[in-house]
Amino acid sequence: MMGNTDEVKEAAADVAASAAADVASSSAEVTASAAAEAASSASGDQSPPSSSNGAAAPEETVALNIVYKKQKLQLEAPLDGTVEALKKQLHPLIEVPPSMQKVMIKGLARDDRTLRQLGVTSGAKVMVVGSTLNDVLSVAKPDGKVKEEVKEEPEKERLCEMKQHKKVLDKGKPDDVMPARKNVHEPLPPTPLSGMLNRTGGKVRLTFKMENDQLWIGTKERTEKVSMSSVKAVVSETITGHEDYHIVGLQLGPTEASRYWLYWVPAQYVNAVKDTVLGKWQYF
Repeated sequence: MMGNTDEVKEAAADVAASAAADVASSSAEVTASAAAEAASSASGDQSPPSSSNGAAAPEETVALNIVYKKQKLQLEAPLDGTVEALKKQLHPLIEVPPSMQKVMIKGLARDDRTLRQLGVTSGAKVMVVGSTLNDVLSVAKPDGKVKEEVKEEPEKERLCEMKQHKKVLDKGKPDDVMPARKNVHEPLPPTPLSGMLNRTGGKVRLTFKMENDQLWIGTKERTEKVSMSSVKAVVSETITGHEDYHIVGLQLGPTEASRYWLYWVPAQYVNAVKDTVLGKWQYF
């Protein structure tokens, strides 16, 4: 009788041990699963929202009011789409290649920015500036070549040494000229370029009206509004002894005699002036 009792006790002990092991294993699995879910949540690994049938939610869009020249267009664009994608969407509507478009959303918008990052809301006004290929060809030179930026080349006489320029430079650097930095290329500042001189020695400022594709050349007497597409070329040269400043010539007509000369242009903005006035297409 005692032997049977011992066997029963041993069997009960084995059952209890097995049950405890099962409970521990189950608890460990639950704990591991909970830990995995917590880690996933902490890492921000969240699946995009889906509809009740399991499909991804529709992409969020915004309604835009596009203004291009005298055209007013309305279109829907993805809120998380980039400015570059918007340009491609606009291409068939305004016939301006994406590389020749300038999109204005609270200033000039970079291609890599999304509409959400730019704070665009539904009904926002978007200005677009650019020339169609037909516009470009209409201002081409007689030999069929598109206008080009005139590169600095060795000349018989430097601009600084020519009598017409020397008499302006001899007056010295204006007190209110903008600070300059050589060997640096910077985008145009949000304010007009000011403190420069023209060929008569008068003060002059440049204002870039991107939304109208215009360059405003302002003096004390008047402001001349020039279409950027009418500028045939831009030349520049450093000022001897003041290499952080340039002489810049804007060719407003078919010949070099039509150049509008600017003195004491900060060197860091010269390339930006050329790119903005002539447009990226000049390098095609």
